[in-house]
Amino acid sequence: MGIYLNPGNENFKRTLTSEIYIDKTLMIRETNHFIDTGNNYVCVSRPRRFGKTMASEMLSAYYSKGCDSSEVFKPYKIASDASYEGKLNKYNVIKIDVNSEYQNVRDKDKLISTLTDEIKRELKAEFRDVPIEDDDSLAKSMLRIYEATGETFVIIMDEYDVLVRERVSQGLFDEYLSFLNGMFKSTTVRPAISLAYLTGILPVVRDKIQSKLNNFQEYTILFAENLAEYIGFTSEEVRNLCREWGADFKECKRWYDGYSQQGIEIYNPKSVVEAVRTKRYSNYWSKTSSYQAITDMIEMNFDGTKDDIIRMLAGESVEVDTDGFLNTMTDFKIKDDVFTYLIHLGYLAYNLDDETCRIPNWEINKEWQRAISRQADYSETNKLIKASRELLDATIRGDSDAVAAALDISHVHVTSNRSYNNEDALQSAIYLAYIYALNEYTIIREMTAGRGFADVVFVPFASGRPAMIIELKRNECTESAIAQIRGKRYFDSLAHYMGDLLFVGINYDEKEKTHTCEIERFEKE
Repeated sequence: MGIYLNPGNENFKRTLTSEIYIDKTLMIRETNHFIDTGNNYVCVSRPRRFGKTMASEMLSAYYSKGCDSSEVFKPYKIASDASYEGKLNKYNVIKIDVNSEYQNVRDKDKLISTLTDEIKRELKAEFRDVPIEDDDSLAKSMLRIYEATGETFVIIMDEYDVLVRERVSQGLFDEYLSFLNGMFKSTTVRPAISLAYLTGILPVVRDKIQSKLNNFQEYTILFAENLAEYIGFTSEEVRNLCREWGADFKECKRWYDGYSQQGIEIYNPKSVVEAVRTKRYSNYWSKTSSYQAITDMIEMNFDGTKDDIIRMLAGESVEVDTDGFLNTMTDFKIKDDVFTYLIHLGYLAYNLDDETCRIPNWEINKEWQRAISRQADYSETNKLIKASRELLDATIRGDSDAVAAALDISHVHVTSNRSYNNEDALQSAIYLAYIYALNEYTIIREMTAGRGFADVVFVPFASGRPAMIIELKRNECTESAIAQIRGKRYFDSLAHYMGDLLFVGINYDEKEKTHTCEIERFEKE
């Protein structure tokens, strides 16, 4: 058992003793499908704190010859899988935590040579009869062992992309790419590798080596395929945790849901664990990092970036082309590159079906608000967000003039001249004007209610707040909006809010580009 070669299972065993542990061991069944095949190079990229390192520790404990993990995995799902016994602790594992190595090495520009020497020292000690030369690369050393003994390797590299994200010196960056290329592209070395498993926040970097590392099968936040449920918590897992710990699933969903993979809703594990454990819903994930990532990106201010961000703050999804991003920190050319990067970081969620992105949940929404509050270019938006709390209070008081005036302002922020009169733009204006309400309400568009679909419904999750039904009209009158709420009985599904239910009718005059509003409190008929 070594530090790098054939490590033990202690780290994974500690994970299993955590106060909250979700069984993700069936992921091993999926990697067993890859091992010793033509598709045995895998890169799994997800935002930080989504469970990538835990998965790496689990795979190391399962494949490594340096330990006996039969009792460790015995209580878990993988133990009953047909592929389990045949590959358990049968491989030489080389495990590298690139972030740890980078942070701890004295001379960072010598990281690759230092790391190579350390691993080769362990290889020489384990395979004493194999003539490994001092100037051999790590790839050449593995090949010598394979040729002499037939032994193959499982390579596990956690946070492989840290040298991309840290913006290291060009010399170290180039040396690292050469190291990866030598390990994973050479057809000569490939027979010596049974499985290569890389994790990172960013997918395999495409700059300069686009044609070199294209042999990796990538499972990203954009398209995770059959690995979707194993990195992050699913809705079912979160629901079960909330039931077990007596936490509010609806609150967990509002705060931490929003990442969808192949029809599976994925939650941030870090945030969910802290929330169900403490019964307090807060920004746990963002506390492990900084909103500086958002700030740095929006400061680039590519054409259209600001307008799209405001739309997303208002609850909209915006189109994004993710194909052009090169997975580096130096090749941002257009806003699509910025948004794609923020998707990989977890600050935006991606919808594969319609190729759009959005702000995924309330935890991240608060992070966005914190970031733009320090941006001069967003000063007007900041004023609107700060005014939103006053608007909510004014609505509850029945101050229809204040509502109309606020919508006149927010409508400008979410639309261009061409789309100003669009019905969707009016709904977006509602979202932006009431952005503070997200602290206290679930806001639902086109909600099935009574005999039709209510335009916008505000359902309170905070005590002491009334529910609200908003009906939108164009070039008509507010009276007709209120009449439609009553006539189609949109209030039926909210009957339990009787006495605490507001009808809000809003009319938009396309010619004048102004709004009028009427507010009524629901009384039982």
